[in-house]
Amino acid sequence: MLNWAEMSTKQPVVSKMLVNSLKRDRISHAYIFQGSRGTGKSALSRLFAKSIFCKNRKDAEPCNACKDCRRIDSGNHPDLHWIVPDGASIKNDQILQLQKEFSYTGMESDRKVYVMEDADKMTANASNRLLKFLEEPGAHTTAILLTENSQALLQTIQSRCQILALQPLHAGQFEELLISEGLPQSSARLLSQLTQNYEEAMEISGQEWFAKARKLVVQLVEVLETRPNEALLFIHSQWMPVMKDRELQQLALHLLLLWFKDIIYLYADRPDSIIYIQEKDRLENSLRHWTRQRATDSLQSVMEAKRQLDQNVHPALVMEKLTLQMQR
Repeated sequence: MLNWAEMSTKQPVVSKMLVNSLKRDRISHAYIFQGSRGTGKSALSRLFAKSIFCKNRKDAEPCNACKDCRRIDSGNHPDLHWIVPDGASIKNDQILQLQKEFSYTGMESDRKVYVMEDADKMTANASNRLLKFLEEPGAHTTAILLTENSQALLQTIQSRCQILALQPLHAGQFEELLISEGLPQSSARLLSQLTQNYEEAMEISGQEWFAKARKLVVQLVEVLETRPNEALLFIHSQWMPVMKDRELQQLALHLLLLWFKDIIYLYADRPDSIIYIQEKDRLENSLRHWTRQRATDSLQSVMEAKRQLDQNVHPALVMEKLTLQMQR
């Protein structure tokens, strides 16, 4: 079970601030945990909630064994509410339901905590409703908003929260950690660019999808270089059947983005920065087909495709548009 000592090795500054607030019993009514994917926002929220609810806590450290701790781990603590996007966004009805739940007294204690994942994906109505909720906080209510970009939240919401920025692990350090766990360097380097969460990295590494996605990226680039007129057919017959949901599509696009990033590294005479280290010969061959500007344009097109997926644009349309842009 994760404890504050372990969390302090990953997020020392944020951990120290939260531990001090627990020891002094000065818990804010609202927090924003900001950090890129894999920095441990959810794990930190769960640990913080345990420390709030645990009746056997020593200083800030929860016991990880009592009923409250076990319920939080299993996701069924009655006074801890976890809100996630309904589809592509967090909707007004979800905040309305949250307000209704919080109008009742706590089931197990006088405290209530809610954690909102991807808080920046709230609709305008949901944001305004949450703002009113934050303006009149309950005496023992704590809100934790998780986001990769706090600037996407209303300024008035930001001003009512304590913003804590989680720092990413250095990719090189994380790569070394994965290698020490037995992963080959080629996989470890790629995974260190996809996530900085150890459990997620190990899970992805063992999935058949990961190997297929890497292969498809190389094949797509090869088709674009040698048979560009067949690229759309490749997308529909090879790419889309494997990328069956938005999460896989996002990860696959990130792998494609890293390929173009590697081409730019070669143009910048930075071969040691290459991510696809086992494909170095192919990458060097790609320089004959991709100018630096074209590789940069393609990288930006992939980033735009990732944003469109987040905005719930149909995946097939996103990939068709991206393919046509890369063909130019």
